Amino acid sequence: GDLDPGAAARDLQRGISNMSFEELLELQSQVGTKTYKQFVTANSTKKQVSRPPIQSPGVADKHRPLEMSAKIRVPFLRQVVPICKKVARDPRFDDLSGEYNPEVFDKTYQFLDDIRAKEKELVKKQLKKHRSGEQHEKLQQLLQRMERQEMAQQERKRQQELRLALKHERRAQAQEGHRPYFLKKSEQRQLALAEKFKELRRRRKLESFLSRKRRRNAGKDKRQLPLSKE
Repeated sequence: GDLDPGAAARDLQRGISNMSFEELLELQSQVGTKTYKQFVTANSTKKQVSRPPIQSPGVADKHRPLEMSAKIRVPFLRQVVPICKKVARDPRFDDLSGEYNPEVFDKTYQFLDDIRAKEKELVKKQLKKHRSGEQHEKLQQLLQRMERQEMAQQERKRQQELRLALKHERRAQAQEGHRPYFLKKSEQRQLALAEKFKELRRRRKLESFLSRKRRRNAGKDKRQLPLSKE
């Protein structure tokens, strides 16, 4: 019967897969390079189609665990669940906290003055119970620290009141049509010192304050003197 060209081509393709390298070179020289490439390409395409599909590594389903390659060493510390990093916020330097206003601050936390006064009275009562000993020394130091803090707070309030009075005075001058005068820092310090002396004189503590200041200045002058050479 007649030779089927398709069957002959299939037989030739099956034969190519079993040929050695020398036989393939001989076949290429007989049929030509173009025809040889067609047979080889068709044979390789058929092999690729017959192979099962290779699954890509990774997660096939989002609910399945992640498949790790055995060739890669697993790190000692591995982040399994992503953690949101908390960013610390300092309210002193954050714009979200607003600007510092001493007047508003004092009005808001005015109740702390009453708490400090009660704590001071409690320390005084405890100090009367412990006339001597280590507990007496601790209570005495605590009372002195509380008094220093109270004096510093009063001084800060006096300076704040002085600045507020100067501000009102400049505003009144501007309303009257005069050019407001802004005090220098040295003049502001002198006014603050004058107000402090006035307050100390009212509380009858000016002499003790001046005496401590003289002793402090004398000690400072003594340290600055050159050492005498013998």
